[in-house]
This record gives sequence, structure tokens and C-alpha cells, in this order.
Amino acid sequence: MGTLKDIKSDFQEELSQQYSVSETEVLFEIFSEEWLGLNRLQLRAALQNPLETETEGRFKDALGQLRAGVPYQQILGKALFYGLNFVVDNNVLIPRPETEELMEIAVAELQLLTERSNVRSEIDNTSGKYQLRIIDIGTGSGAIAITLKKQFPEAVVYAVDYSEAALQTAAGNAVLHETEINFIHMDYLNSELQGKFDLIISNPPYIGRDEADEIADSVKEFEPKMALFSPVEDALIFYRKIAADSAHHLAEQGIILLEINQKLGPETLELFKEFPSAELLKDLSGNDRFIRVVI
Repeated sequence: MGTLKDIKSDFQEELSQQYSVSETEVLFEIFSEEWLGLNRLQLRAALQNPLETETEGRFKDALGQLRAGVPYQQILGKALFYGLNFVVDNNVLIPRPETEELMEIAVAELQLLTERSNVRSEIDNTSGKYQLRIIDIGTGSGAIAITLKKQFPEAVVYAVDYSEAALQTAAGNAVLHETEINFIHMDYLNSELQGKFDLIISNPPYIGRDEADEIADSVKEFEPKMALFSPVEDALIFYRKIAADSAHHLAEQGIILLEINQKLGPETLELFKEFPSAELLKDLSGNDRFIRVVI
């Protein structure tokens, strides 16, 4: 029967070719907190404690999967996004920090829109709060759609995806978080949207096929290629469709928020030139990462 210190040593030794010392430390802490309920300080005090055989086996199994390149979120079966845990599997992308930045922008813009709309309702003597209509194109795990519904419970939220398997995972996450989302199985590039939306938001497949060699093997092997790579040579195909749809399906004073390929910022922005307010925003790393349009 080994101790936590033994397991920590195994992590440091066997993952040294794939992760830095600090990354390995974080991975060990993540699994220790998940399976033993120990935070960082408690973990230091418990390193000499013997592990039950079952728990030791779980650590060793996780270590084997990490060596094979499996993302730790898939090993745990969940990922944290905007303070909420979402079930993730190999049918959906693991939510990234950049998408949390997109969420920050979305929440701020929708709060402003709601406040303006409620003021108009008071001036016009109309009853009830303004009900937002939101569509998330390429929902994947449902993280964006569900988080927005949690932030704006009165909103009507639609979430579309080409992958039925992804929609099943997303639907499970909606149940987990007790949110009502209108999930739609749709080949978006070959379909027409119905109605108008206050927010059109998307983090579509935007990696060009010529960029495949630049993507980590662990991402290419364990996350769905359909959600990563553009389905055609044109890496901007989804943005062209969204720009065209927005001309007809964006509500008065509506918002478009998109995560984009950092290498194609100006080219993506050009697609939205019909919207004078369109702007290119950088992420916290200083990369061109988002398109924002506020009508």
C-alpha cells in the first residue's frame, strides 16, 4: 500500500517529459482534491498517509491516461467553466479560459441591454421585464448557453449543434444545472435560422486545416476534430454565414459575440463591415480573439 508521497513521486517522474514541474504539481493537486477532498495545505500534511488500494488504483489509472495524452478534464469527466462544472467527454470540446472571457463580455453586454430595454418598457408603460432571446451556434457541451441561462433566467436560450452526440452531452448538462435550453440538431451551414435574437454568440470551429500541425496531439487525438477544424479550406466559413444571418436575424439593439482564430482577426472583422460598431477585441494574452457587434 503506497502513500500520497509515493503517488506524487510517480507523477513527477512519469510525466516529466510532457509537463513542467509546476504543471505536474497542479495535476496531482487536482486529483487529490477530487478523490480525497484535500486542498493544497491539507495535502502537504497528508503526504505520508497510506492510500486505500482502490484510491491508489485510481491515481495510477489517471497517471496512465495522462501519459497517453488524455486531458485531465476527460479523466475526471468534468470541466469548470465560469464557476460551474460541466460534464465533458470526447464528443465535446473542453471549455477554454478564452471562452470564459467571451462569457464576461456577453454578461456585461446583456446586462446593459436588459437595463435599457426595461427603461424603455417603463417609458412606454408596457408591463413585464424584457425577455432576451439568445442563440448559441455550435454549443458543444452547452457551457455558453447554460451559463447565460443561469445568469439571465428570464431569457429564452437556443443552442444548435451538428453533432447529436454533443447535444446529448449538452442536454445532460442542462439537466445537471436545472436550466431550460432549446437544443436544436442543425447543420447550421446549410440551414436557415428562424426569428430574431438579442444575442448571437458562437465559438465555432475556426482552426484552418493548414494549422493542424500546430495543434497539440492531445487536443487532436482526444477532442472532436469536428469542433476544432473548419469543415472546408475556408477557415472563415462559419463567420461568413453568421454575418449573413445577422443582417436578418439580429434584433433591434442586438449583439453579436464571436470567438475567433487569433491569426485571422482583421479578415474576420472585415466580414462584419456592414455593422459600423463591429470591433476586434483581444484576449488577456494580447491576441485577437473576439468580434463584438453592438447595434
